[in-house]
Amino acid sequence: MIEKIVFVCTENTIVSPMAEAIFYNLGKETGINAISRGTVVLFSEPVNPKAATIINNHNLSFDHPNSIQLKMRDIENVENQSTTLTLTMTAALKKQVLEMFPEASNVFTIKEYCGEAGDVKDPYGGTLVDFEECYTELVRLVKKAIYKLEEARTHTNINEEGTTS
Repeated sequence: MIEKIVFVCTENTIVSPMAEAIFYNLGKETGINAISRGTVVLFSEPVNPKAATIINNHNLSFDHPNSIQLKMRDIENVENQSTTLTLTMTAALKKQVLEMFPEASNVFTIKEYCGEAGDVKDPYGGTLVDFEECYTELVRLVKKAIYKLEEARTHTNINEEGTTS
């Protein structure tokens, strides 16, 4: 059963922090911990001001002041690695994560995990409207991921009770 989700983008200043904030607010009832990380964090930077504005405009709770580099300890679980789900924003990032950590499991693009094709468009350099469009897409994807996680949890609970589904 999934206990932690790691949302991954390149610099951990725009898309993955927004996904983390959305999950934290929509998925807190799941009991699953969510964090966000970047694959190329040369030095810690604050969340992009436009991303912070979008997060604040939607009254989301958020405690992610600075970018953090993805490390193996973020995606592994010593007892059972399959309890962590790593969701990247693009196929290129998924490939990069798997190259950085070949032993990693449960690594998907967020769209792939939700049964869709393509990448989440990074609004870097765009307007607040571009950031809002990215936010809207992330809300939809995070909701789909939560539904999928809840469905898996319900299926697991039914099987543990000895009832077939």
